[in-house]
Amino acid sequence: MFRISYVYHQEDCIVHAAKLYVFHAFMQAVSQVRKCFLSFGAETSVFQVAIQKFKDQIYRTIILPIVLYGCEIWSLTLQEERKPGVFENMVLRRIFGPRRDEVTGEWRRLYNEELNDLYSSPNIVRVIKSIRMRWVGHMAHMGEERGVYRILVGKPEGRRPLGRPRRRWVDNIRVDLQ
Repeated sequence: MFRISYVYHQEDCIVHAAKLYVFHAFMQAVSQVRKCFLSFGAETSVFQVAIQKFKDQIYRTIILPIVLYGCEIWSLTLQEERKPGVFENMVLRRIFGPRRDEVTGEWRRLYNEELNDLYSSPNIVRVIKSIRMRWVGHMAHMGEERGVYRILVGKPEGRRPLGRPRRRWVDNIRVDLQ
C-alpha cells in the first residue's frame, strides 16, 4: 500500500510533466504559424496581432482545460493558490511578449498589472473558485444515498494525526462564500 504523501508527490510530478508537454506543443504550433506567415510575406504588425490571437485561443481552449482538470475538488492552501497564478502569468508573458520601455528604450518583461489589463478573461484563481462553487451547487442537489454526498458530510473515524489539521475542501468553500 502506498503512503499518501508518495501518491500526492507522484500526482504532482505527472501534472507537472503534462503541463510542460502541453506548453512545448503550444510553442511548436506558434513556431509553425510564424513560419507560415513569414512565407507569405505578411507584415510584422499584422503578424504580431494574429499570432497573439492564435496564442490566446490555444491557451483558452487547450492549456486551461488541462491545467484545471479536476479543480472542483482541489483543497488549496493559500500558498498552493499562488501556483496556478504564477503559471498563468508565465504563459501570458509568452503570449504578449516583452515591451519596450518608453524612458530607457530597453526591452523589459510585462508587469503583472499590465498582464491583467491585456488579458480580458478572469484570472485562473477566480475560475477555479467559480468551478468549485458550481460543483457545490451540484452537491447540494444530490440525495443522501449518493457516495459523494456521504463523503462530504461524513466524519472520519479514529484518531487524527498530530499537528495542525489540513485544510479541507469544505474550508475552501466557506472562504469562497465570504
